[in-house]
Amino acid sequence: MKKVFFIVNPISGGKDKSWILAAVGKYLDGSLYRTEICQTECQGQAGEMARDSDADIVVAVGGDGTVSEVAHALVGSQKALGIIPCGSGDGLAFHLGLSRIPTLAVKTLNDACVTQIDVAFINERPFLCTAGMGLDANVSADFARSSRRGLPRYISLAWDEWRNKDFDRYTIRSDNGESWSGNAVLVTVANANQWGNQARIAPMASLQDGLLDVVVVRPFNTLEIPGEAIRLMAGLADTSSHLLYFRGSGFHIERSRPGALHLDGEPLQEGESFDIGVRKGALNVVVPSSRLHKI
Repeated sequence: MKKVFFIVNPISGGKDKSWILAAVGKYLDGSLYRTEICQTECQGQAGEMARDSDADIVVAVGGDGTVSEVAHALVGSQKALGIIPCGSGDGLAFHLGLSRIPTLAVKTLNDACVTQIDVAFINERPFLCTAGMGLDANVSADFARSSRRGLPRYISLAWDEWRNKDFDRYTIRSDNGESWSGNAVLVTVANANQWGNQARIAPMASLQDGLLDVVVVRPFNTLEIPGEAIRLMAGLADTSSHLLYFRGSGFHIERSRPGALHLDGEPLQEGESFDIGVRKGALNVVVPSSRLHKI
């Protein structure tokens, strides 16, 4: 019998987790798993719990921050990452086809379909979905400081950043010889296809191809925002004339000044130069059986 360890962030997404734990108790197949559940009390504890656990599957019950902490601790190990998403964005969960409905997420664990996904690195820091600089990194920093959560708050902060826009200049060089220089609203390095909430900035990105998609959003007119937002949410961002796409296994990016950087939505302050790469198949994850070969 395998062991599954649930690491619960009680405050992620501002949502009560008692009904999620009730779903675990009711729907997890006791003939397949013996279960352990722990709640985190501070940032960084989820990663420590995951590293120390002897479980076969370590399940992050929380948002992108909790998922990232647990996943980073499992990179290169034989343990598999499970996810019961309940955050503000849930980018990795959406890309993997996992449901926000706890009953369905628990039943995915019962199927026990495990596959391997790539892990990306920027200046040796790991990330799973996207890393970004520019407007979205600034918004992530504002969002982290905000007492309000959810997509409406994120959109409000993005609008504030847009109104006070001051675009940086970037130089991007890929290992395959491509290069570009110019001003950009933002630059996203995508391992998965989205930021979260189905906002698919890199709709063609795969978590299993050993490649990264670098997306440059060039300056555009405010009146064009609704059309660009529709493309983003419809998975058609790559049809926009304002976006440039580069694909490769390694990149070097320079920007005109230090500032915010986000890794899977978690903000930090960094300098002007970034080395970016990817480690193919470095993380085991539990996915729905229907998505086993489609990620």
